[in-house]
Amino acid sequence: MTTTLGDKAAQFHALHRDRVLVLPNAWDVASACLVAGAGATAVATTSAGVAWSLGAPDGNRLDRDPAVELVARVAAAVGVPVTADIETGFADEPSGVAETVRRVIDAGAVGINLEDGARSGPLPLMPIEEYTARLSAARAAADATGVALFINARVDVFLRQVGERDSRVPAALERAAAYVEAGADGIFLPGVVDPETVATLAKEVSVPLNVLAGPGAPSVSTLADLGVARVSVGSSLAQAAYAVVRRGAQEVLSSGTYESLAGGLDYGELNAAVAGRP
Repeated sequence: MTTTLGDKAAQFHALHRDRVLVLPNAWDVASACLVAGAGATAVATTSAGVAWSLGAPDGNRLDRDPAVELVARVAAAVGVPVTADIETGFADEPSGVAETVRRVIDAGAVGINLEDGARSGPLPLMPIEEYTARLSAARAAADATGVALFINARVDVFLRQVGERDSRVPAALERAAAYVEAGADGIFLPGVVDPETVATLAKEVSVPLNVLAGPGAPSVSTLADLGVARVSVGSSLAQAAYAVVRRGAQEVLSSGTYESLAGGLDYGELNAAVAGRP
């Protein structure tokens, strides 16, 4: 039985209900195959890891073409739904965001992350009206394809520490409500993991809430108990992998030994994981 992109989109929406969706973010085909092989029910890309792997810094510095090409390679390599981190949409205007969305769907993705951090200028975040125009354009472009793209609207109030600490929850909730009205299917709030705040946000946000976890954050089960629907790790896996590269390089170049290379995946196992793509 052939699984269509529409089928995968419906599957991805369903994964946000009933139990927490855990997304260990990938950045290339090999990492995507390993994540899927570990049992992930969907694969999410990390914009930082993708940018680094393609020779660009994170933060809207990667061009759209290589980013979309990477999404296509990942989507072709795994059988589970793929959601793509498209930063602020790889475009300055809403029409450009719409074009990015069309191209990402053509590449095989059924979800996106779209962030509200300012692309330039003195303000840390886009004005709500500017972001909602971009989000609405993304929604309309997706709907026109017939694919129920899951749009995860990223609110960077906590990540960028905007305003006084006490003002961040109401500011985040104001943005979340506006984004849902503009067509968001989920809200992503990176930069906050303290249980009390997360529980408040999960209660007040009307769509599935995504938080960014990593070392020091509550466990997945704890976050689920607080009402979180989706947990992702962002660039953490890529950072850990590159840390091994640096440690190994430093060791072999300094002491001439190889101990930090121990524990790597078996060559045949890794080759098989990539070769075994659907």
